[in-house]
Amino acid sequence: MNIKFCKKALPTADAHVVFTYADRKLTESAKKIDKETDGLVKRAIKVGHFEGKLGQIVELVAPVNLDINRILVVGLGAEAELDAVKAEKVGGKIMAKLISSGDEDISIAVDSAKAAILSDAELAAHIACGARLRRYRFDKYFTKQPESKKPSVIAVSVMTSAATAADKLFDDLDRVADGVEFARDLVTEPGNVVYPESYAEKIKELSELGIDVEVLCEEEMEELGMGALLGVGQGSACESHLVIMHWNGSDKEDEAPVAFIGKGVTFDTGGISLKPGAGMEDMKFDMGGSAAVVGAMTALAGRNAKVNAIGVVGLVENMPSSTAQRPGDVVVSMSGQTIEVINTDAEGRLVLADALWYTQDRFKPKCMIDLATLTGAMMVALGQEYAGIFSNNDELCDHLVNAGQTVDEPVWRMPLNKAYDKLVDSKIADMRNIGGKYAGSITAAQFLQRFVNDVPWVHIDIAGMAWKTEASDVADSGATGYGVRLLDRFVHDNYED
Repeated sequence: MNIKFCKKALPTADAHVVFTYADRKLTESAKKIDKETDGLVKRAIKVGHFEGKLGQIVELVAPVNLDINRILVVGLGAEAELDAVKAEKVGGKIMAKLISSGDEDISIAVDSAKAAILSDAELAAHIACGARLRRYRFDKYFTKQPESKKPSVIAVSVMTSAATAADKLFDDLDRVADGVEFARDLVTEPGNVVYPESYAEKIKELSELGIDVEVLCEEEMEELGMGALLGVGQGSACESHLVIMHWNGSDKEDEAPVAFIGKGVTFDTGGISLKPGAGMEDMKFDMGGSAAVVGAMTALAGRNAKVNAIGVVGLVENMPSSTAQRPGDVVVSMSGQTIEVINTDAEGRLVLADALWYTQDRFKPKCMIDLATLTGAMMVALGQEYAGIFSNNDELCDHLVNAGQTVDEPVWRMPLNKAYDKLVDSKIADMRNIGGKYAGSITAAQFLQRFVNDVPWVHIDIAGMAWKTEASDVADSGATGYGVRLLDRFVHDNYED
C-alpha cells in the first residue's frame, strides 16, 4: 500500500475521511465538506448516537456535489486527550472500515488540533501508521476468495498543512511497521514452511539492511555444550539452529550492545509429553518471541538506529519420535548446570537457557531482554491484555513499562523470589524444568534467571499477546507482531546515541 502526504484539496479519491472532535465539533476540513455537500455532514451526524467519540464513524455513500464514492466522518474524542496511540487507533479503524469496501484510493484530511498533545505532523503521521498496520492481511494461500473479502485499498493520501514534516516523521514509523509485518508473516506461516532451517534462511535476508547474520548448526552447538537447546530438537528430522544478528549502528564501535533473545520453537507438539490434539495447529506460533526479536532488529536497521544491538534466536522443532527427549532425562546446559527434564512440553526455557548463557558470555551486553510464548499460566494471570515481565533490574522494568505505554504494547511486572526459586530444585540435578502446580510463569522465570548471572535482564512472557482470535484497532485477528514496537521504542528512548 502506498502512503503519501500532501496539501489539502477537495477530494478526488474513492473515499474521503474528515474528522470531528467530541460533542460533534467539526474540523475545518469537515466544515468544508459539509458546505460542498449542502449540509450533509451535519445532518448525518445528528442521526443516531454519533457524538464524536474516539473511533465513532458515520458513513455517507454517494454524497451530492462530489465525484467520490463515500465520505467517512470519524470521531477523534476530546481534543486535549488525542495522543499518538489514539491517533493510530483512529487510523486503524478507518482502514478496518474501508479495507474491503471496493475503494482503492483513500484521502484523509487532517487538521490542526490546537489543544492536542500532538503537532499537526505527528497527528498525520500516526494516523497513517495506524492505517498501515491495520491494512496487513496474510492471504497468500487463498486460491479462491470472494471479491467482497479481498483487500481493495492500495493508496492513502493524508492531507495536512505539515506534509513535509509528517512525511519525515512517518519514515521511521514505516520502517518499524516493516518489522511488525515481517514478524506477523513469520508467526503466521505454517510449520511446514517455517522450520529451523528455512527460518534461518529468511533471517539471512536481513543482510540487505546491513545486519550481519551468523547461523550456528548442531555440530557447532554441540561443541559449545548447548545440551539444553539441542535436547529439545533431537526428536525432529529438522536440524536445530542458533541465529545471531548483529546491528552496529552506534558511532562508538566498541559500545557494548543491548541484546534481545527469542524463543523460536517453530512447531511445538509438546514432544513425548504430547499436547492435546485440539488446537495443536496453533503451535506454529510458539516462535512468536523469536519473531519479535527478528522484527525488532529489522526495525532498528531499517530506521538506521544509532545503537549496537544483538539479536539471538534459538530455532528448534519439538517433536515426538524414537529419538525424542524423554521425561526424566538429564541434560547439561552450556553453563555446565544440569537440568532434569520433567516435562518435555516445558521446552522453551531449555532453548532460552543456552541462548541466554551464550549471549551474556560472548557479547557482554549492557542488558538482555528475552521474549517467549512461554507459559499458559501467563494467560491465566493476565489474559490477553498485558505481557508479563520478570526482572533482576528495576530500571529496566521502568523503561519497558514506559515504552509499552507509548506504543500500546503494555507489560505488567510479576515477582521473582527465592521462595519460588526453590520450586525448580531437582533431587538428582541442579534444577528441573518445571516448578509444580502453582506459579507456573514465575517458576519459569526463576529457571531462566539461573542463566543470566549479574547481567541486567528482563524476561517477557508474551503467551497471551503474540496471537489473538479477535482483531484489534491496529491488527487483524491472528499474529499481532507484539514486541517489535515495544523493543524499538525501548531502544529509541534509552540507548541510542
